[in-house]
Amino acid sequence: MENTKMWIEGLTKMVQEGKILEAFEQYYADDVTMQENEDAPRVGKDANRAYEEAFVNGVVEVHAMKVLGIAVGENYSTTETFMDVTHKDWGRIARTQVSVAHWKDGKVISEKFYYNTK
Repeated sequence: MENTKMWIEGLTKMVQEGKILEAFEQYYADDVTMQENEDAPRVGKDANRAYEEAFVNGVVEVHAMKVLGIAVGENYSTTETFMDVTHKDWGRIARTQVSVAHWKDGKVISEKFYYNTK
């Protein structure tokens, strides 16, 4: 559990510094699976990188972004975050979300995001 805590703290620090894409490269496995709510999962680092790049490169303004809480278990972490951003394609998004990540050897192997889309 100590390793998972160290990994999620490193990832969180980079994201809070605005290094989202760098954190993705460092902390996500090549075969990572990521999923938004009940949408079909995106499989593989290339597909997920494209999604992350589209989000990051589309952000026009960050109004607020903060981590509300982190829980760590043996090879998994749960993070609650609040973000309020204006995105060029999606408009202004202000929401709290929870992500559940499963870790192996210092890399996220799967992550699912839960949030209200209303």
